[in-house]
Amino acid sequence: MCSLTVPREPLRRVAVTGGTHGNEMSGVCLAQHWLRAPGELQRPSFSAMPVLANPAATAACRRYMDRDLNRTFTNTVLTARAHPDDPYEVTRARELNQLLGPMASGRAFDFVLDLHNTTANMGTCLIVDTAHNVFAMHLYRHLQMLSPELPCRVILYQLPKEESGSLGSVAKNGIALELGPQPQGVLRADLFTRMRALVAAALDFIQLFNQGTAFPAFEMEAYRVLRGVDFPRTEAGDLAGTVHPQLQDRDFEPLRPGAPIFQMFSGEDVLYEGGSTVYPIFINEAGYYDKGIAFLQTEKLAFSVPALSMPAPDPTPGP
Repeated sequence: MCSLTVPREPLRRVAVTGGTHGNEMSGVCLAQHWLRAPGELQRPSFSAMPVLANPAATAACRRYMDRDLNRTFTNTVLTARAHPDDPYEVTRARELNQLLGPMASGRAFDFVLDLHNTTANMGTCLIVDTAHNVFAMHLYRHLQMLSPELPCRVILYQLPKEESGSLGSVAKNGIALELGPQPQGVLRADLFTRMRALVAAALDFIQLFNQGTAFPAFEMEAYRVLRGVDFPRTEAGDLAGTVHPQLQDRDFEPLRPGAPIFQMFSGEDVLYEGGSTVYPIFINEAGYYDKGIAFLQTEKLAFSVPALSMPAPDPTPGP
C-alpha cells in the first residue's frame, strides 16, 4: 500500500467538530459542552478547538436546513462566487473553510475530528477517504487496542474520481468518528460516554505522535464503499418495500448472492443478485432515505500499514 504524505512536524492546531448533522446528538452535545469548557480537549503539545458545525440545523434538530453539509466541501462550491440565494449549508461550508482551512493551503488546521451518529447498527467506525491515509490508520489501531472488546471498523468512503465533500477535507488531515445505533434527535448516555472517551483517546494519540513516539507497521482490514442500493420503488417513486428482516441490523456481515435484501409490501422477497459477496453498511440509515440509499455495498480489504513516526530533526546546522 502506498501512503499519503504523513505529518513531518508536530500537529499544533486540531479541531473537534460536532453537529455537522444537527440531529446527531452525541457530537452536538459534546461540541456544545466543550464550547463552554474547552479544557478537556487540550494537550501539552497542541491546542484543540471545539466547533459546532451546523448551528442552524442543530437549533432546529434537523439533519440539515437546505442540503447535506457533509457533502458540500467541494472545490466547486467553496470557490464559487457567493450569492444571496445560496443554500444555508453552502454559506456555512465557506465559513468553515475559512475557519479551518482554507482547503489545500498551508494555513489549514492540521487535523479535524468530525463527530457523527448513525441510526444503523454500525457500532464504532472511523470514516476515512482512502487506505493511503497512514496517520488515520495508526489512529484507528490505537483506538482499537485501547478497547479490544469493542470492535472499531474503518470505512473507506471516497469513490474513485469523486471529491470527498466532507468537513474533514478542509484540513490537512481529518477523519469522521461514527457511532450507532442512535435515533435522530435522541441522546443515549452510553454512546455519549463512548464518543467522549474515543475523542480523548484520539487526542492522546496526537500527543504521543507529537512527542516522537514510533508506531510499528501492522496488518489490518477495512471496508471500501462500492455503491449505494436504493429501496424498491413504485413508478411514482414511492417505497414499494423495505429492508428484509434477515438483513436489518446486520451491518458488516457478509451478504452472499441469493440472500434476501428487501421485503416487498406485496409480500415477496427481493434477493441479492450480485456476483460476489459484499458487506452492507448503513443498513436502513434514516439520513439516507432522501438520498435514495437503503444500504451501501462495501468490499473487505486487507492490507499492510507502514510504520509511522515523526522524522528526526535535520542535524545539518543552519547558515
